[in-house]
Amino acid sequence: MSKSVNLLGYYTRQSPITDPREYFYLFEGLPTDIPALCGVVQGVMIHRVSAKLRGVELTEKQKQDADLRHVSRLLARIRELDDGPLTIPRPPQKRLAITCRDFATLMCAMLRHQGVPARARCGFATYFRGPNSKPGFHVDHWVCEYWKSDEHRWILVDAEIDEVVREHDQVTLDAHDVPRDQFLAAGQAWQLCRAGQANPDDFGIFDMRGLWYIVSQLVRDLVSLNKIELLPWDCWGLSDIEEGGVPTAEDAVLLDRVAALTLAGDEAFPEMRALYESNEHLRVPPIIRSYHDAGVLEIDWAASATL
Repeated sequence: MSKSVNLLGYYTRQSPITDPREYFYLFEGLPTDIPALCGVVQGVMIHRVSAKLRGVELTEKQKQDADLRHVSRLLARIRELDDGPLTIPRPPQKRLAITCRDFATLMCAMLRHQGVPARARCGFATYFRGPNSKPGFHVDHWVCEYWKSDEHRWILVDAEIDEVVREHDQVTLDAHDVPRDQFLAAGQAWQLCRAGQANPDDFGIFDMRGLWYIVSQLVRDLVSLNKIELLPWDCWGLSDIEEGGVPTAEDAVLLDRVAALTLAGDEAFPEMRALYESNEHLRVPPIIRSYHDAGVLEIDWAASATL
């Protein structure tokens, strides 16, 4: 019982990333049911890739908004674009243009503020079937996972799926309770490929795909479960694997354990936390490498909350 209480309490508290800091008041009075809360998130943010579907041409400044690592900075920029309450949907051109990671992380922050255990999960989605999709391809994706106390289970919710995305990408599932076989946590992708049951080249995004990408996403999922929800292009330790690279035999054994623990039930929570804290190849250091079109930046990820 104490393990369960500790686990749920852990995911109820904000992380250094999800903490709204001085903007906590923006979370007051938000709806508590999941569909309505997803609607709030969708009313203040759009995915930068789908901006054109809404007739929005992003400015250079808007293109940089996807680098806002902390929820407090996301909220500051949301207010800069439109200082109305979060419950009032913005026109598309005044919404924050970001990635799936930010939908998951903001949703997670709102739920934690309401006392609901929540965590961001990294993996691969199979439910985007739009004109640019490839059959059988598993695209890099993030969702939020929250604890539904009356059903005693963790539920995946994709806050990105509004009607525009649903129609363009032909999404047919319930985005408020995503089936586990439609969103594969990174550990599942690793295990399938290790067992020869899936092709690593069927996992990734754009022209980036393969086992190296799955490794990076797997370490990212572990770290997110340890409440450090970094950007998709932030790298450190084992996540900073060379494009097209293959983990060593020793690293592969470690990644087998990581995958098993990230997929295990709540009883594995203490072991999962201990592995992360004790292994320097998994644990996030103060300075990380962030990959951008302009080059690789050395980032103090904690300090960037106040920059």
